[in-house]
Amino acid sequence: MNKCPITYLPSGDNRYNEQGLKRLSPRLSMLKRLEYTAEEQRKEAFYRSSKMSVQGIQPKLSAVLNIKEEKFDIVDKYGKYLLKPQHHFYPQMPENEDLTMRLAASIGFDVPIHGMIWAKDNTLTYFIKRFDRKGQKGKIPIEDFSQLAGLSRDTKYNYSMEKVVHLINEHCTFPAIEKVKLFKLVIFCFVTGNEDMHLKNFSIINQNGKIEISPCYDLLNTTIELENASEEIALTLQGRRKKLTKQMLINYFGGERCELNDKVITKTVDTLFDAKPKWIKEIHNSFLSEEMQEKYVNVVESRFKRLI
Repeated sequence: MNKCPITYLPSGDNRYNEQGLKRLSPRLSMLKRLEYTAEEQRKEAFYRSSKMSVQGIQPKLSAVLNIKEEKFDIVDKYGKYLLKPQHHFYPQMPENEDLTMRLAASIGFDVPIHGMIWAKDNTLTYFIKRFDRKGQKGKIPIEDFSQLAGLSRDTKYNYSMEKVVHLINEHCTFPAIEKVKLFKLVIFCFVTGNEDMHLKNFSIINQNGKIEISPCYDLLNTTIELENASEEIALTLQGRRKKLTKQMLINYFGGERCELNDKVITKTVDTLFDAKPKWIKEIHNSFLSEEMQEKYVNVVESRFKRLI
């Protein structure tokens, strides 16, 4: 019995179940393997990197869904999806990112269509639909917080969470609403071991006459990918990147810096605590290896304890 890498549900003798395929397109009845191995994808990503506006530590490819031929095609322009193959240094990053994005979606975060597809060498490649595209060639205006702060890719860690709040106050249409999202995202990243939320992993999007925090992207448990992870947050909070406490994350950041009232803070934190049992089941049902599943659960359990 196979399991669909898009829905995590049984798919019988097929690679994907109907629900997973329909998530991509109601006209899709099957999906062929990606025509590249993980190594070939990494090489393609390297050769095409100068043509992509989205870059980072993970190799990325731009793609379109070719419904007629039932496959993803890699393209240089007008891609509607990003593909991320297996990393040559860090194990199971597609499985890790897809799982973490599922956990985010389970507590109400705005998460684009995403999942995993099988490649030619039977490895899994992560895909996510771009939220900054519309129509055939149209773009929706977005700016990452590195751009808002006037910093570069090389200085994307040279900032603080306190300053991120200021950027939201300055640029968002309804900053009070966006600061609730930011607080929730920071707590989520803490409990899921994401210590790499630098400035380029936060963005604002301008659509329907409103500027707000964009849908989520690049969420994954970096702590289990790194052998000796020592930091817990990418941008300093009260001048620190590790040994974060409940007081710092909830009372100081949520209450003092984001200016959230006790009712909003309690509701936000309770949402995460209520989701924990389902998260543990989802982690054990994921495509991560048993060893990585246990590491992920251990991070989640230990981080929640620090918020009690």
